[in-house]
Amino acid sequence: MSSGLPTLDDLDPGGARVLVRTDLNVPLDNGRVTDDLRIEASLPTIRRLRDGGARVVLMSHLGRPKGKVVEELRLAPVAERLEELLGAPVTAARDTIGEDAQRVAAELSDGDVALLENLRFDERETANDREFAQALAALGDAYVNDAFGAAHRAHASVVGVPEIMQPAVAGELLRREIETLSRLLEAPEQPFVAILGGAKVSDKLGVIDNLLGRVDHLVIGGAMCFTFLAAKGVDVRGSRVEQDQLDTVRDLVDKAGDRLHLPEDVVVAERFEAGADHRTVAYDDIPSGWMGLDIGPRTAEQFGGIARSAKMLVWNGPMGVFEWEAFAAGTRSIAEAVADCDGFTVIGGGDSAAAVRSMGFADRVSHVSTGGGASLEFLEGIELPGVAALRRH
Repeated sequence: MSSGLPTLDDLDPGGARVLVRTDLNVPLDNGRVTDDLRIEASLPTIRRLRDGGARVVLMSHLGRPKGKVVEELRLAPVAERLEELLGAPVTAARDTIGEDAQRVAAELSDGDVALLENLRFDERETANDREFAQALAALGDAYVNDAFGAAHRAHASVVGVPEIMQPAVAGELLRREIETLSRLLEAPEQPFVAILGGAKVSDKLGVIDNLLGRVDHLVIGGAMCFTFLAAKGVDVRGSRVEQDQLDTVRDLVDKAGDRLHLPEDVVVAERFEAGADHRTVAYDDIPSGWMGLDIGPRTAEQFGGIARSAKMLVWNGPMGVFEWEAFAAGTRSIAEAVADCDGFTVIGGGDSAAAVRSMGFADRVSHVSTGGGASLEFLEGIELPGVAALRRH
């Protein structure tokens, strides 16, 4: 799946204005970046282009402004943090394709870096409007997509621009993500373990179906485990269950057989609150009205043993409501087990990536993906629109 992808090796950036779609969609708190994983991940491509003499024009979205200018979602604070990490000036334009963007792009010298304003301030970005894509394309001479986290979106900056511009290639981050995730699907090593969690089983059905023919162990935690337990006839009381998915999940349970691992014990609470009364019970002994919010310690030990035995492992989705300390132990235990694993380990972005970073395990994992939704779609076997747009040339 990584073959046929044009990369920076196919681009001579010297003296060219290179339009780079990055994923700088980072969390902000009062104008301060609180997690700069995605900014750090963009640095190899930016540095390589600068070293090659390119005039770098970066573009990204931030949040969901829905086609309107939202002051709290301006990219200026992101430009400041990027400048600190890059160790070089980054000029932030005050608009996306308007006079300021055109002036900033025109005034760049070799090695300079600029960042356009939030793409989603213009509703034409998410609509993949051709005129908007043409206006973006006019700001550069070549195109680089380095935004894996947005590669599953058929937006103007992701698919519209590369349909217009040549050359159009993948940046270092996008190339590495595609190569790494392709390895999971194309060359799995045994034992291959998939650990899936999170709130909704419906978000993971395609991934489960695509991985079932490849994995030796399918480990299910998070709220989605209660739909699996309910599908097996367990009364999970007030726990979250997707009733409309029960028949589909029953089929998956049958198909997975003894490769499927579900919790033996769970941490339950009286209410969905951080400080709610909680206790550990067997999976089939949840008190009436209570709900499961984490896997229990016996389950964490079992799941951890499976994780540590893996030659290849992918983890997507927390084991519980890890943002609340009372329900974080399961996710922390799995993060530690994945970090201890000597095999090839991949964290599939999203909440799992946030968890391993906040818990201090990220540097002990082979690869932490920058794209939650994109990695899920890739693991489903879906060709991402942003990748397909580059391959068409």
